[in-house]
Amino acid sequence: MTELFGTLPDGTEVHRCTLERAGVRVRVLSYGGIVQSVEVPDREGRTANVVLGFDSLRGYLDCPSPYFGALVGRYANRIAGARFTLDGRTYELAANNAPNSLHGGEQGFDKRVWAVEEIEHGVRLSRVSPDGEEGFPGRLEVSTAYTLDADGTLRITYDASTDAPTVVNLTNHSYWNLAGATAGTSSAAGHELSVAAGRYLPVDGTLIPTGEEAAVDGTRFDFRSARKVGTGYDHNLVLDKGVTGTAEPVAELYDPASGRLLTVDTTEPGIQLYTGDHLPAPYAPGDAVALETQHYPDSPNRPEFPSVRLDAGQPYHSETAYGFDAR
Repeated sequence: MTELFGTLPDGTEVHRCTLERAGVRVRVLSYGGIVQSVEVPDREGRTANVVLGFDSLRGYLDCPSPYFGALVGRYANRIAGARFTLDGRTYELAANNAPNSLHGGEQGFDKRVWAVEEIEHGVRLSRVSPDGEEGFPGRLEVSTAYTLDADGTLRITYDASTDAPTVVNLTNHSYWNLAGATAGTSSAAGHELSVAAGRYLPVDGTLIPTGEEAAVDGTRFDFRSARKVGTGYDHNLVLDKGVTGTAEPVAELYDPASGRLLTVDTTEPGIQLYTGDHLPAPYAPGDAVALETQHYPDSPNRPEFPSVRLDAGQPYHSETAYGFDAR
């Protein structure tokens, strides 16, 4: 079902799509590809929304920087110095997280209105990012499908193509609080997290990777066995599986109070773990956990990292699935 959700200041209409299957209800906005809500039952069968967001379009316009639930691109995460070089040419980007570029720049995919197409058990959003948008080269045709599997798993599939060499790294930026994402009611710091990652990326003072892939042994980045997630994280965990052609299980987030369990499968090689330490009102620091499946930060400037280059005639494909259970 698709309905009018609001209107931007320039008069552009924003629509909301509701997906429902196997007791799971998901709402997606055409503005920013935002996952507005994900309603799932707890161990007692009580349903609650488990992602942070707003009931109105105005909420997202007034509070854009946390990227609540958004489709992030062209490049998720940070690019050092807001520039990169491709085939000998340097491209300058917006330093919207000075001195770095973050999540696609000032007007990234999270602030664009996408065309909506209803598909079986879901919706497909699409747009064309013109050559030079936010400084990135190449005309990029992008589509993102949000579907619900028979068991209620939310599957997000990203596809893109370009007419010239460029860099692409897409993700969803939902913030999860499995106790129920109502402002001021509960922290997610007590959630238990496990991630199949034996390494992580140390960062400098501006959260740019140093280039090292460090072992998690004996560090606070070791989530190979489930433990309370706590706070103080905005780091990329290097998944043991690497880049894969199909989405594979990589992480679980569990709330002991409600019994809700979130599972994450992905084709991506990394997860950016962000514990929401700078969430603004009406939310508070630590209210939720973001698990952003993606390639690594600053990969365009790091040839030793998995490549984010996309050439003409080469398809971009990425997939992440969020499963839900209660125990």
